[in-house]
Amino acid sequence: MFTTLNISVSAYQGELAALLTAVFWTITALAFESASKKVGSLSVNLIRLCMALIFLSVYRYFIGGDLLPTNAGAHEWIWLSVSGLIGFVLGDLFLFQSYVVIGARISMLIMALAPPIAAITGWMIMDEKMSFHSIIGMLLTFFGISLAILGRKISDPELNETIAPKNRIGIKYPVKGLLLAFGGAAGQGIGLVLSKYGMGDYDVFASTQIRVITGIAGFFLIILFTGSLAKVFIAVKNVSAMKRLSLGAFFGPFLGVSFSLLAVKHTSSGIASTIMSIVPVLIIVPAVLINKEKVTLKEVIGALLAVAGVSLFFI
Repeated sequence: MFTTLNISVSAYQGELAALLTAVFWTITALAFESASKKVGSLSVNLIRLCMALIFLSVYRYFIGGDLLPTNAGAHEWIWLSVSGLIGFVLGDLFLFQSYVVIGARISMLIMALAPPIAAITGWMIMDEKMSFHSIIGMLLTFFGISLAILGRKISDPELNETIAPKNRIGIKYPVKGLLLAFGGAAGQGIGLVLSKYGMGDYDVFASTQIRVITGIAGFFLIILFTGSLAKVFIAVKNVSAMKRLSLGAFFGPFLGVSFSLLAVKHTSSGIASTIMSIVPVLIIVPAVLINKEKVTLKEVIGALLAVAGVSLFFI
């Protein structure tokens, strides 16, 4: 019985890793939304990557005796670094700012576009196949997202403006936040495919380390350029924000990203991305219970349709 179970788990380890990734990303999205609103998205990005590097280094030291990926070749360093710049620096820079503007729940819904973007990128770079179902799935995903973000207008306390004329159909959330979330989706989708190409048979956690190191370097340069270094020190002293940062760093860049690479290593980019895309559905309950958000039935249906569209995209 146990042998059969082990064989089954081994046969679907990529899919299981993707499912765990979705759970981890749900936790980290809520944690980083709270932290970003307290101390700013730039500070959160740099600090959480530094924490993730510590987690990864300690783990690799006890597992393999190495603190850093010194045995990586030029191919791994080049492509995983590019992936880190696109996925962590650009993608997460946009995503974390979208948390501040429209919140983690809607941001994660827009992130459902990451799998179609990953599939298109995989088709262009790695000759991964796309079918007629891909077009249908993409349209369904767009429809689901549109259903959730369109409706009667609401006020935006951050921008002190109304999003659409009262009692008229329009975009319920700030366009700026939606565009930022789309940037995050593009960064994640493209970064995931580049990670798979750069990683090959190389160790998953070491690959994540390379991406994290590149991300730290990228955000450090941005913070220096924007003169925001003082804000980072202020953020470190904020106990409440640091608790959320620690939680998010452990489940995000450490476990979440590593398990996402484990997923794409043992199954196709499409299947892994499909399973990981269920975050918009998983996040609804904690968003209501923890953040006290008001979620409409139309938004729930929109999230379900978006995830269904992603699933159809890879049939």
